[in-house]
Amino acid sequence: MFNSAMVDRILIEPIKRGAQQLLMLSGYATPTMASWHMIKIKELEMAPIDIKLIVGMTNYDGLTIDAHEGFKQLVNARNGSNFSKFQCQYICQGAPVHSKLYIWLKDGKPLEACTGSANYTQAGFSIGRREYIVPCNPQEAFNYYNQIECDSIYCTHSEVEDNIVFTPMHPVLDSESEHTQALRGEGIVPIKLSLLARNGETGTRSGLNWGQRDGREPNQAYIGLPVSIARSGFFPVEKQHFSVVTDDNKQLILRVEQQNDKAITTPMNNSLLGEYFRNRIGVANGAYVWRADLERYGRTDVDFYKLDDEHYYMDFSV
Repeated sequence: MFNSAMVDRILIEPIKRGAQQLLMLSGYATPTMASWHMIKIKELEMAPIDIKLIVGMTNYDGLTIDAHEGFKQLVNARNGSNFSKFQCQYICQGAPVHSKLYIWLKDGKPLEACTGSANYTQAGFSIGRREYIVPCNPQEAFNYYNQIECDSIYCTHSEVEDNIVFTPMHPVLDSESEHTQALRGEGIVPIKLSLLARNGETGTRSGLNWGQRDGREPNQAYIGLPVSIARSGFFPVEKQHFSVVTDDNKQLILRVEQQNDKAITTPMNNSLLGEYFRNRIGVANGAYVWRADLERYGRTDVDFYKLDDEHYYMDFSV
């Protein structure tokens, strides 16, 4: 669960005071936190902001492949004018940076700043960690940020792979070439979720066909989540985001939502999940998905493996 008081104080309330840009320097950071933060601002119907993140320990520890792909997706996403913009950089030279610094700007000038122990991660802003953040001098923090930025590289830079070491997505996933065999070999048990409705067919206006109605983008989709699994603790709830690597090496950021936590969606854009499955089973973008389409592909369900609290593996292989 998030520490809502700390989230509001550090990441939300400055917007009410006119802040337009957030600069962050964090030793460690995750794309799931960034996507959650952007969605939170949108759902609160606040003015979108510019978010700039520098990840500080990348020239010491490297970065996981799935985190890198997640950051790039957020930078390149075209979500419309009501979403905040995101930019991400990695420290690539000089000493690694373990600092955690949050600086808010208004009209390009530092308005307020905080520093402390919390990384820009969902765990860092959870009640499960005794993190501590206090106000600091905005101008001094801004000067320090600008100094550190000189030693960074954009996550989308063409030479980023020459400057940062990208590590396997997860030790288990890298242990064998066949991901699913590796997971089973480690004794990780999957959760199987059906892509069909209770009547054994695809939902007419739910599941993979959630967007098949007037006024919706037709690719919008979700994976149905039974109450028993939603309450089991297998997936994070309370709208926390989690990262998924698929068996065909795609990366998705998902969350559990809707009434009674009945659906798994791609929160930044609900069409991404529908586009993924339509492309996978050979159905045109925006087309209605029939049970026969799934059967022709070879599966009517999907397996989720839990690697840790924020990382999962999704197997839709035949």
